[in-house]
Amino acid sequence: MLDLQKIYEAKERIKDVIVDTPFSYAPYLSELAECEVYLKKENLQATGAFKIRGAYNKIATLSDAQRACGVVAASAGNHAQGVAMSASKFGIKAVIIMPESTPLTKINGVKYFGAEVILAGANYDEAYAYAKKYGEENSLTFVHPFEDDEVMAGQGTVALEILDKCPDLDAVIIPAGGGGLISGMATAFKAINPNIEVIAVSAAGAPALKNSYDLGRAVDSMSVRTIADGIAVRDTSEITLGYMLKTVDKFLSVDDSEIASGILFLLEKQKLVVEGAGAVGVAALLHHKLDHLKGKKVAVVLSGGNMDVTLLSVIIEKGLLKSGRKMNITVTLIDKPGSLMRFTEILKELTANIVHISYDRTSVSLDYGDANVTVHMETKGEEHQEQIKSVLKKEGYLRD
Repeated sequence: MLDLQKIYEAKERIKDVIVDTPFSYAPYLSELAECEVYLKKENLQATGAFKIRGAYNKIATLSDAQRACGVVAASAGNHAQGVAMSASKFGIKAVIIMPESTPLTKINGVKYFGAEVILAGANYDEAYAYAKKYGEENSLTFVHPFEDDEVMAGQGTVALEILDKCPDLDAVIIPAGGGGLISGMATAFKAINPNIEVIAVSAAGAPALKNSYDLGRAVDSMSVRTIADGIAVRDTSEITLGYMLKTVDKFLSVDDSEIASGILFLLEKQKLVVEGAGAVGVAALLHHKLDHLKGKKVAVVLSGGNMDVTLLSVIIEKGLLKSGRKMNITVTLIDKPGSLMRFTEILKELTANIVHISYDRTSVSLDYGDANVTVHMETKGEEHQEQIKSVLKKEGYLRD
């Protein structure tokens, strides 16, 4: 059974391997959320996520015979790197089974630590089934990403570090997917100070764990779809759910647009690259889902920062559009010399900065002699955009 003693033992085992990551006050977020917010920056961990804690603790507790055979794990990202790095520290064989759709950057991140990578399955669950079978056939110890007491104990060390720096904490917000991180941390918090409110936050596109918590029994979801791939777990673990039902006070979810705004906020205001799973707690505060915490001292765990750069670019672009800092407009002009110049002169007078422009005179939807012009421009907020629209309507370029 997982208990506080196991977590203290884990802290001793992993102390020379993991980073005691920064725990920092977030002034701007505190002002917006109207509470005293501190960020536990596990995105700055050695492998870019908290997973190294549990993976190393698990491998450290294996027998010499087990280590001699090696380990196997299934993961699309952070757990994979945690197991690979931990195995390299002990000089043992590690095989990581990753879904066939895993981005090359994540595959290379695992190979960097010397692990063997096998691509199998269309998703995590298929990769997991393959890894279990592969481990049995090759006498490798399977390192589960969350359904393991030693793994959970390692993750629980995050709570001990927070309490070392902030013993008078009122509440903590923790991402939840498989439940390993929150099970370990909540066990530590409740054993040391039962008055600390433990709040779980999941992605709305991966509803199994929240639904299970609400019902009080394990239920699985048919599918998952979320940008928070680190917590995109389809099936619920009865083991982690059992710990959570005893220790978690509140469970809520945030959708992908809210998660994206959390990622963008952390990038702009905190200068931190945080992946979707790591940003869910900040997203919950930004969108006022935890207003009962006003005036309290709150810790938020940023669980990881291994963000796919292509996804990050999409999030930034959509965020700029949503916040009124970018604007896309298509207008129809008479296809003759000077038409485009007059249109762009109006935008210049309105101080809109054109970053991309396309000119289409061949679309079948156009009348003969017309052309569609699509302009992507930088703007100065919603008020500026309304001014641009108003002038373009007055000049006949846009219709009501």
